[in-house]
Amino acid sequence: MNEDKFTGISNIYAKYRPTYPDVFISYLYQDLGFDKNSTIADIGSGTGIFTKLLLKQGSMVYAVEPNADMRKNSEQSLSDFSKFKSINASAENTGLADSSVDFITVAQAFHWFDRSKFKAECQRILRNKGSVVLVWNSRDSKSELVQENDVINKTFCHDFKGFSGGDRGESPEEYSDFFRDGICEYKIFNHALTFDEEGFIGRNLSASYAPKTGEVNYEPYIIALRQLFNKYNESGYLCMPNLLRSYVGKV
Repeated sequence: MNEDKFTGISNIYAKYRPTYPDVFISYLYQDLGFDKNSTIADIGSGTGIFTKLLLKQGSMVYAVEPNADMRKNSEQSLSDFSKFKSINASAENTGLADSSVDFITVAQAFHWFDRSKFKAECQRILRNKGSVVLVWNSRDSKSELVQENDVINKTFCHDFKGFSGGDRGESPEEYSDFFRDGICEYKIFNHALTFDEEGFIGRNLSASYAPKTGEVNYEPYIIALRQLFNKYNESGYLCMPNLLRSYVGKV
């Protein structure tokens, strides 16, 4: 996992990154067997956006995050949850005990991992019936708004390779080498996101590839995003088509 990508932007990330819809949490807890007695490893947990949703269900959650800036943010915001355990470790070497967790979740982070090493780590720490859940909030690429946002990022963000890491496919076959026997349950949930101007710009700045304050492309990037917002907003709010994609299986 690239540990330094989000250093210095944890506050922006925590404030502007979207959460995950109730229907998806219901899917985990009603259909997949998650419950308040589950022990979950949330890998690449960042500022704890997804971790918090699991804690609110009463589950024990080991939040594994190697980036100190992101981890500190989650420790401050989730300290009131008695079942929250912050772990300073990488996805490929979590430090958790053998056969110690019922489920593993990865929200918005799997594309940063060494896939084969992470698979071996999952096999080590999962109990026999445990599953791995990969989930992404992903902009709907059919949207003209999203397409124009993509052009802006290609123009001003030198490290931009596409949304959510760029090399991530959407088909479940893309993960056939990770899940046991190449099999996973693939689901899509509609999860449109509404932003005011500050939120829209902040969401873009929360990406690892976004220029930072003081960099040469920062101000032109903000101007281009503001123009895009002005083009598509209605009464001060913009609706971005967004899909939650999840992949669940054994490893």
